[in-house]
Amino acid sequence: MIPDHFSAAQLVMDVGGSHVTAATVDFSPGRVGILRRVDGELDSLGTRDEILGALEAAGRPLVTQDIPWSIAMPGPFDYELGTGSFKGIGKFAAIAGLDLRAALAERLDTRPSLVSFLNDADAYGIGEWAFGQEEPRPARLVCLTLGTGVGSAFIRDGVAITSGDDVPAEGAAYTIEYDGKPLEETVSTRAIRASYAGRSGDDLDVADIARRASAGDPTAAAAFTDAMTALGRAIGPWLDRFDATALVVGGAMSRSWPLLDRALRGGLAEASKARALEVRPSQLLDEAPLLGTAEWARRSNA
Repeated sequence: MIPDHFSAAQLVMDVGGSHVTAATVDFSPGRVGILRRVDGELDSLGTRDEILGALEAAGRPLVTQDIPWSIAMPGPFDYELGTGSFKGIGKFAAIAGLDLRAALAERLDTRPSLVSFLNDADAYGIGEWAFGQEEPRPARLVCLTLGTGVGSAFIRDGVAITSGDDVPAEGAAYTIEYDGKPLEETVSTRAIRASYAGRSGDDLDVADIARRASAGDPTAAAAFTDAMTALGRAIGPWLDRFDATALVVGGAMSRSWPLLDRALRGGLAEASKARALEVRPSQLLDEAPLLGTAEWARRSNA
């Protein structure tokens, strides 16, 4: 849970493919947590002005002089320079190569030096590590975010680990291959939709497939079972390498946890030796990246 001994407010923003959320997070005693948030829609396929306008619309109501902004962005993105290539993700092409730090500083009436960036999946993982459960915090937590793809964060003592032999390339689970193919060809919303359509002939979105599975449709349930078993088999060896003590599953798909739990654990049992591993769904959901971004900023400025 959120401790009560932090100080100072943080302005944060979480940017996704179809949404943007800005928030004021306060760590001061007696007023810990999200004080105010502004949610907005974002078309990641839109023009430069449309994308920047959506970010401005979310952030401007919260602007406070001289309080820094920390922004969680999807990759590929150079978080030091504040520019993204967004190569191969089919989103944000209009702002590829743009100095986003300077552009947002201008629109939010602040200095570029007061705008910083981190990876959105890392922000989610840091949030779950810091605030997703009672003390003690897990020494090594892996957080997976399931939705259009597989986001991941490998968190060691509150720090996202993105290199080394004990994590996948760039700390990114989507770089893992399963059955000779990229993991996201088996574990993603599009993969589950394709799996269900192949079995039933019906092209439904994942929310509808989940509803059918929850209502007892074995074909719908099988689409989730296959995906989660594959995820467990694929991530299990990396949990062992990282010596993970906890695995947290977040993202939109985690809201259907009863459909995921057993199959994921089954896949892990086949591929991982970590029998004492804690496996749980996200407790914070869409608050995780906001709180995680604020915690990252607090630590960075300490």
